[in-house]
Amino acid sequence: MKEYVIHGEKEDIFVQVVYTKRKSLGLQVKSDGTVSARVPFRASDRAVRTFIESHTDWLIRKRAEWMSPDSGGVRKLPEVETPSGKRQIRQLVTQRVEYYAGLMGISYGRISMRNQKTRWGSCSSDGNLNFNCRLLYVPKELVDYVVVHELAHRRHMNHSPEFWQEVEQYLPDYRELRKRLRQYGIE
Repeated sequence: MKEYVIHGEKEDIFVQVVYTKRKSLGLQVKSDGTVSARVPFRASDRAVRTFIESHTDWLIRKRAEWMSPDSGGVRKLPEVETPSGKRQIRQLVTQRVEYYAGLMGISYGRISMRNQKTRWGSCSSDGNLNFNCRLLYVPKELVDYVVVHELAHRRHMNHSPEFWQEVEQYLPDYRELRKRLRQYGIE
């Protein structure tokens, strides 16, 4: 495992590099302040270093949010452990997926609910949708945002301008919803 160092004004930030089967590069700042970069096996050292360096400001800002006494206003949500809570959120998510999939003319595979630590949802290349059980604790309009976001990945498996146009077509206020969702921490 490799590690890169970002030299900040107040301290050095160590970024652990984790090689995975994924196709894109991603960064994660955990609530304890640790930073990791998840990168494809085929990524060169130079590409990884360039990616990390290009996100230095974001890493410093995000880490400062987590490390501040009030967590930057982020509300950390507990796991959903009760069967009734899991049933309740599964029912809501399934209903919203059915509604928006019909509206958007999009097919999908299986719907799974999990107590994920880093994502609100995901969409596999096979069309299977995964959602975080902690959506139980957020307002319904934010659940809709996550659902539309994942369904839009059925047409665009990236975050290109076309992807965001797809989201905006069904949720014109998606930018505000996205901003509000960031106020909830899942770890």
